[in-house]
Amino acid sequence: MGASQSRTESDEKIFQSEIPISLSQEVVNHLSDRLDSPETTPERQSVLDAHIRGRIQGELERLRKDEEDIRHEIEQALEKENLDKERSVAGEESEGGASSGGLRSSTALLGDLEEMRSKIDKYNSRRDFSTFPEVKTTGEAVVECYRQNKTTSLDCWQEVSKFKASVGQLEQTYFKSL
Repeated sequence: MGASQSRTESDEKIFQSEIPISLSQEVVNHLSDRLDSPETTPERQSVLDAHIRGRIQGELERLRKDEEDIRHEIEQALEKENLDKERSVAGEESEGGASSGGLRSSTALLGDLEEMRSKIDKYNSRRDFSTFPEVKTTGEAVVECYRQNKTTSLDCWQEVSKFKASVGQLEQTYFKSL
């Protein structure tokens, strides 16, 4: 049973060749030159380069992931800090009245944003020329004239003067309505 473990025979097998092996002097010189030269073969160099490139790419990916994690942690810390500041400022405003340092709460900023949007909408509605078709048609006539007379734009003086007159009428009606 345990006899195979106690054997001291080696697993080496030696074979004797009946034909002598002889190598040419050229092959022997080539092999000895390769052992002496510290250069690596092109095949070995390409394998080494591929291995190094792979390790560099792996390290770059790890660094990018670490950078993204750190950036995410910083953003979360900043958000928390900003929320804490807003809460403290909102508490000061409700207790003391005016805010110190010029910081405002999110609700106040949203109110200001809505106010700005309404002002922009009001401004854009004033620019709408659909209620003033004469201004729109004379303006389009000026643009068309300039497109047709690219090199001789002075030929469009009549269209320009009609457009100026229609704008003048629009201004007079606007100022009368105020």
